[in-house]
Amino acid sequence: MRRVVITGLGMINSVGNDKETSFKAICDGECGIDTISIFDPENYSVKIAGEVKDFDPSTVMAPKEVKKADRFIHLGLKAAQEAMLDANFPETTDMTRFGISAGSGIGGLPSIEKNSKILADRGPRRISPFFIPGALVNMLGGFVSIEHGTQGPNLSSVTACAAGTHAISEAAKTIMCNGAEQMLVVAAESAITGVGIGGFAAMKALSTNNENPKGASRPFDANRDGFVMGEGAAALVLEEYETAKDRGANIYGELIGFGESGDANHITTPSLDGPSRAMRAAYKMAGEPNVDYVNAHGTSTPINDKNETAAVKDLFTGQDTCPPMSSIKGQIGHCLGAAGGIEAVVCLMAMRDGIIPPTINHETKDENCDLDYVANASRKADLNVCMSNSFGFGGTNGVLIFKKI
Repeated sequence: MRRVVITGLGMINSVGNDKETSFKAICDGECGIDTISIFDPENYSVKIAGEVKDFDPSTVMAPKEVKKADRFIHLGLKAAQEAMLDANFPETTDMTRFGISAGSGIGGLPSIEKNSKILADRGPRRISPFFIPGALVNMLGGFVSIEHGTQGPNLSSVTACAAGTHAISEAAKTIMCNGAEQMLVVAAESAITGVGIGGFAAMKALSTNNENPKGASRPFDANRDGFVMGEGAAALVLEEYETAKDRGANIYGELIGFGESGDANHITTPSLDGPSRAMRAAYKMAGEPNVDYVNAHGTSTPINDKNETAAVKDLFTGQDTCPPMSSIKGQIGHCLGAAGGIEAVVCLMAMRDGIIPPTINHETKDENCDLDYVANASRKADLNVCMSNSFGFGGTNGVLIFKKI
């Protein structure tokens, strides 16, 4: 089977607008969560989120084109530009063998909300002609492919909070099956809107710790009370190993395993069995390596954190200890469909720099969450193999395992 490596990375989130700034802030334990400024949250039970700051979409699109695309596409374009520059392809690259794999959980929710208000207030003739093509999830890949001229497969994953992870595994499958030599993965989300916050709040899924935004997301802590919504994007260039080696590309790591499963249990409540089977599938595909670090889904919700802990313990039963595990959602919030992409970038950079990012706000131990969560401060470590977990509404699960080359 053809080997798949990663040769380019890009990232934007609430603690930084590029991969290096973001990664340093995440490892330093900085938190980008604050009171919402994108809309007035006064009448909402939840008033906090992890917003991307100081981002001008006209830096990634011509100013007159900005209105044609939703904010999640703007963020995705930013991450994709960084990853493509990082990968440093020659002009002779065959773009008919270069594809796109995009991922988003919700897509253009701000545009949907805006045009629904226009419909109600001003009638159907006032709806923007750019509404539909600017809001569709697959238009993330559409806009990115047009900008970079990729003419290979153009795929999209819309699997809630596992979308970014599934976009990576779909890209890898395409390369492994010789459907492309390179695939640009872009995962993006921007759902911090009135209807987005209001909808998740109605489900009682979000933290209501409005008085302490930077301490609200507390994965694996006994006092966790829900996740905090974030926004952002990530991009990864996946490439067939021999092709990457022949052109002298910088290789961040190899994707050696991925696993997918369905809970068949509940539309929003995660199971233990589903995530466990996805982990086992990835672990078996990877050859049951010695895993040095697990980047947890770690949402800061009562059930997810307990179940994920149990699933990891089950996977490594018989070993002396479980590998250290941490969640970066305390720093940037839960970026929904972009989360798996961002966390994959973080895993690869963690291997590059030999550092495990911390789980911040971990203050009170939970008897059901009793692993090494790298609490509150990053840790230097020799990382050769990293696992990244993503679990989504509808019981959709994805797990990735990366190896340093």
